Amino acid sequence: MIGYLSIGLLGLLCLSIPVGIVLFLLGFGIDAFFSPFPLMKGLGNLVWSTSNNATLIAIPFFVLLGEILVRSGIATRTYAALDRWVSWLPGGLVHANVATATMFSATSGSSVATAATVATVAMPQAEKLGYDPKLFSGAIAAGGTLGIMIPPSINLIVYGFLTQTSIPRLFLAGLVPGLGLALGFAVITMILCMIRPSLGGERRVFPFPEMLRALLQLIPIILLFTVIIGTIYKGWATPTEAAAVGVAGAIAIAVAFGGVSLDMFRQSILGTVKITSMIMLVVIGASFLNFTLASAGIGRELQAFLGGLGLSPLMTILVIVCIYIVLGFFIETLSLMVVTIPIIVPLVVELGYDPIWFGILMIVMIEMALITPPVGLNLYVVQGARQSGSMSEVMLGTIPYIIAMLAMAAALIAFPQIALYLPNALQ
Repeated sequence: MIGYLSIGLLGLLCLSIPVGIVLFLLGFGIDAFFSPFPLMKGLGNLVWSTSNNATLIAIPFFVLLGEILVRSGIATRTYAALDRWVSWLPGGLVHANVATATMFSATSGSSVATAATVATVAMPQAEKLGYDPKLFSGAIAAGGTLGIMIPPSINLIVYGFLTQTSIPRLFLAGLVPGLGLALGFAVITMILCMIRPSLGGERRVFPFPEMLRALLQLIPIILLFTVIIGTIYKGWATPTEAAAVGVAGAIAIAVAFGGVSLDMFRQSILGTVKITSMIMLVVIGASFLNFTLASAGIGRELQAFLGGLGLSPLMTILVIVCIYIVLGFFIETLSLMVVTIPIIVPLVVELGYDPIWFGILMIVMIEMALITPPVGLNLYVVQGARQSGSMSEVMLGTIPYIIAMLAMAAALIAFPQIALYLPNALQ
């Protein structure tokens, strides 16, 4: 069955069939060839119960929140404000790329949307000020990946839904690793630019009064993040309700900065519908595949296979990490999550690991898949915003940040409390 899944998945994806449809087709195949029960008869009820889950309503709300912030011009103001505060560091504006991505990750929940936002705003500055195109674009692609780690994260919502783990605890678990990755990106940028100053362009220092005025542009984003996360952890709102509050807050910020128009709302809603439809097709397909895999006994088969290898729990985790690195070259990130969760997570829990911790480790691997060719979505987003140069420049620019992600994965395996301290302390 494992061989059927592997060959079937890669074969169907090579035919350019949409991932959501691939998941359904794999489930149909498992029902036909590996299950003694007529699993297809439960398809209608499964599709309805999955799509009718109130938890998933948070997804379109968080997508809409990010769309409003992007299309109302808040991104440009945020980037300009952070430029005043971080451009004096070795690397100059490269740090503004990472810092802006971190800020928007704390509100949008989407890596691709974050990368597209920062790339659109930052790329004209790179050409004007003479930055190295590889490092500059690589920092944007890598910074964009923080959108699925720093809460609120759409991918963490999907993980929590599919594994029946606490979404607020997942949000808390992702906060320290997400900020740690952002700090790691900044440190590795400074090291590179101190070794080769030509990579970082001009370091600029702004008058302190101007820096203080720039903080006014950051206050709305900080307040919005505080409201969203604060209402969840105070128990005042569920993640879904907090997402709705966040949308109202984003509209208020857009009104205050004069970025509201009928065309902005039309584009935001259209973008939300497109992204949400894609996510829901994948989630429903994953739920059906999860159901068929569990019924056909894939967990027992995989457990027997890995048990036959005689690996320790730690070695098993390292093998799983290697599997994610390899699959990340070929499979789109959300699809990689939902395809592997029903197979891998039960095995990890059986080994005695915390599913919250493993969810964060998985997200680090998913982040890496976003910036590794040939399927890394953020690479194409950033290259599309550049409108010049070659894709290879973006790929080369992400290599230092991939090293930082591998270091974070190693740190999470060695010290699980990096992810678990906050959720355990505030439980």
